[in-house]
Amino acid sequence: MAVKTHRLLNLSSGLASVSVALTLVGLKLWALGQTGSLAIAASLTDSAMDLLVSLGGLVAIIYASRPPDDDHAFGHSSAEDLAALAQSLIILVSASAIGWVAATRLLSPDPAPLAAEARGIAVMLASVVLTAALVGWQRHVARRTGNRVVAADSLHYLGDLLPTLGAILALAVSARWGLGGIDSIIALAAALYMAYGALRIGSAAWDALMDRTADPALVDGIAAIARNWPGVRGFHDLKTRTAGSRIFVHLHIELDGGQSLREAHAISAALKRQILISYPQADVIIHQDVAAG
Repeated sequence: MAVKTHRLLNLSSGLASVSVALTLVGLKLWALGQTGSLAIAASLTDSAMDLLVSLGGLVAIIYASRPPDDDHAFGHSSAEDLAALAQSLIILVSASAIGWVAATRLLSPDPAPLAAEARGIAVMLASVVLTAALVGWQRHVARRTGNRVVAADSLHYLGDLLPTLGAILALAVSARWGLGGIDSIIALAAALYMAYGALRIGSAAWDALMDRTADPALVDGIAAIARNWPGVRGFHDLKTRTAGSRIFVHLHIELDGGQSLREAHAISAALKRQILISYPQADVIIHQDVAAG
């Protein structure tokens, strides 16, 4: 029953994320047409990327629930990394385009004025409210289910508040003092922020696709558990790799060769359970070897 409840909560979070992103894209597209603000254009692009990320997250939540099969013995979680790599490239291209237009407008002797600032501010404020509500629900779901896709999406939307607040500032300054240049400056900052996020996401996805080892802190934590586990005389060949939100762990433990197979299996099974309790996202395979001497 708990598994079914968690699955429904995760699915509700994914659907809410897609719905909010789609709503924000529509609102900001209208606001861009009304104001001509590059800051809103940056925020719109960010929301469009959010929609892609949210769709990918929803697909990942559904797809990740599929068990391994004959063609995918280790599951299907690498699809998350492929999607993330593609999304990071799209974000980089979009950030570059916004940055180029912003720099051109900033250097222009006759910059284009903004218009309908009040309407734009209203849309951006609605965006802040919707985003904050979504983040609150996602954090609740992540606490209940421990789903890392939901937790990561929550952090992503929390970071997206920066371009939105920047757009509000640009519109307010333009409405109050007629300084349209601040719009281009904020758009440039938003473009740099998007590019940084894209490089970080793309780098992590590339590392996972290239089977790079997991976070050293996690590896050290697993080593500490194995080192101090009753009945384990030693261990070697601790290897890890990541695929999407999953971490695959291979570990050789050294056991007393004089004990029964049942006893050896019990030690190995108990150690595996403890690793999974400490790192629920892990997929653990433990090999049993006879200790030397």
